[in-house]
Amino acid sequence: MKRSSIKIENGVARNPLIRLNEPVNLCFGADEQIAIVGENGSGKSLLTDMITGKTPLLYGKTLYDFYPSESKLAYENIKYISFRDSYGAADANYYYQQRWNNQDQEDVPVVADMLDNIKCDPYFRETLYNILNIPPLLNEKLILLSSGELRRFQLVKTLLTNPRILIVDNPYIGLDVKTRELLSDLFKKLIASYPVQIIVVISSLDEIPDFVTHVLKVENMCCGEKVTKEAYMSSFRKDENKGLLSSDIKEAILSLPEKEDSPVSEEVVRLNGVSIRYGSRTILKELDWMIRKGEKWALGGENGAGKSTLLSLICADNPQSYACDISLFGNKRGSGESIWSIKKHIGYVSPEMHRSYLQNVPTSDIVASGLHDSIGLYKKADASQKEICRFWLSVFGMEKYENTPFLQLSSGEQRLVLLARAFVKDPSLLILDEPLHGLDTYNRRLVKSVIECFCRRKDKTVIMVTHYKEEIPGVISGSLFLKKNR
Repeated sequence: MKRSSIKIENGVARNPLIRLNEPVNLCFGADEQIAIVGENGSGKSLLTDMITGKTPLLYGKTLYDFYPSESKLAYENIKYISFRDSYGAADANYYYQQRWNNQDQEDVPVVADMLDNIKCDPYFRETLYNILNIPPLLNEKLILLSSGELRRFQLVKTLLTNPRILIVDNPYIGLDVKTRELLSDLFKKLIASYPVQIIVVISSLDEIPDFVTHVLKVENMCCGEKVTKEAYMSSFRKDENKGLLSSDIKEAILSLPEKEDSPVSEEVVRLNGVSIRYGSRTILKELDWMIRKGEKWALGGENGAGKSTLLSLICADNPQSYACDISLFGNKRGSGESIWSIKKHIGYVSPEMHRSYLQNVPTSDIVASGLHDSIGLYKKADASQKEICRFWLSVFGMEKYENTPFLQLSSGEQRLVLLARAFVKDPSLLILDEPLHGLDTYNRRLVKSVIECFCRRKDKTVIMVTHYKEEIPGVISGSLFLKKNR
């Protein structure tokens, strides 16, 4: 008889606020590698919490078989990596302040210290380290790791505990091409050599990893039937109209009035020989870059090459920004301008901001905070500002969640709200750090359409970071690729 690793029979969550619309019935074979797929807000995370035992059941039961593991406890055998780890209880500014303030402190943990205390087979450890290129990171302080490097560290740290079942949420997002290839290779080798079952939770409906054998689709808060990957892919049909902006929304964006206080300088960003160091690590080295009004740039590079650090300098979030030769909108940094006078012309979204946005306030307040460049809403929005917030929520298809607490949304829905926050003040400079991070197939199309429409307006300047060429909107005309300093 075929062995089942996880079986849920007529499972209904105890808490009605985190309950799927129908009882859950599923059965994962011990030798199956599963992809749980679904659009943003479909219920994937709720189902995952039931699988891991995080969500207690009111009705039904969950059965586990972790053979050959000696432990029978779910929390020891099932490890879940969501990659939504917070750098702190504030915005990206807090994160870079932490980097700056802690870079030379001896008590700040280094990667090796965090990994060496996990007991495991030496050969297994060496295999993981080599496949994911961990040795160069071992002596680095954890606070100095880039977003992509942090994910590699988290994955290795989890795998060293020898889980019987590994669940990974959108494992490839934010990783450069080389690291994505390394991760795929690692998954295949793990499956072939160790008693581990891998379950990936992905939002991209049409990009199923090679090692996956079966697909479980979650749709409209209902758990579907598990099918083979071949059956799923043969039946999948992309809706060619879904995710496209309506003509009314396009016209509304293009018809937005020009801002009276827009910067007049033809030079938006200028960096002259900018270098950034944290302790002994050089992040950026003698970088020159000039962006003119109306230009649209794609910023690429390896994980750890300094892309997010560069954007933090432009936004004045990084403490080192005032020690560098940087000009913004024709004004040299440190010539008397305030942070708020810099930020009022910039719209910004990033993975660091998303991870640290922990305010459980209505989504309309999250969007309104972008008008004042705050994380919390420190100024009450007036009627006209509320209307602007509603408009941008509607652009990203989130108007029905206007009064929903932010933390009750799925991570993909949260990203759409933060994108509305970046656009809400109609910025002259739009900085998008991995804006399609965690979005489903159709919402990625939607966001690309919004960016392209916004860029058709006069004098709008854009910097966009992505590791996927297919995510780059057609309006992007310039590119800068950063290489990691070795």
